[in-house]
Amino acid sequence: MILSAVEWIAFLSSTISLVPQIWKSHTTRSTEDLSWLMLFNILLCSVAWIAYGVILHATAVWTTNIVMAVSCFYLIAFKYWNEYARG
Repeated sequence: MILSAVEWIAFLSSTISLVPQIWKSHTTRSTEDLSWLMLFNILLCSVAWIAYGVILHATAVWTTNIVMAVSCFYLIAFKYWNEYARG
C-alpha cells in the first residue's frame, strides 16, 4: 500500500513537471527561453527510464516516462516550429 502511494506521488509529480512550461509556451507562443540541450536531455532520460522500467517490469517507471517523453516531444516540436518552420 505504501509503495503504491509512493508510485502515484512520483508519477504525478514527475508528469506535471513540464505542464507549466507547456502552458507558458502555448499561451505566449514563445519557446525562446527553452534550451535545446535541456529538452533533448529530458527526452534522452525519459527514453532510458522507459527502457529500464520495461526491462524490470516496473510499470510505474515506464508509464511515467512515456508521459514525460510525449510532453518533452511536444515542446521540442513546438520549439522547432517556432524557430524554424514558422520563420
